[in-house]
Amino acid sequence: MLWNIIVWIVVGLIVGALARLVVPGKQNISVAVTIVLGILGALIGGFIAKSVLNVADNGGIQWIPLIISVIVGAALVFGYTAITSRSSRV
Repeated sequence: MLWNIIVWIVVGLIVGALARLVVPGKQNISVAVTIVLGILGALIGGFIAKSVLNVADNGGIQWIPLIISVIVGAALVFGYTAITSRSSRV
């Protein structure tokens, strides 16, 4: 159980970093928010890949869940920057 949590945190770090690279422009997001959004993207992407798409866990790097997680993470980063930049302009 603890190992799974550590893996999700590491995957979340990677997903958060990749998501920030995918979203164009400058994001005023702290590292902590990037980690949280990355972990959420990894969890949601893993759920979509395993539950909805029935991607089997056959060991090694799971490319489909990782790609889905990066897309979800990028959407979360984009949504977060859109919401926070809109509220800071008001």
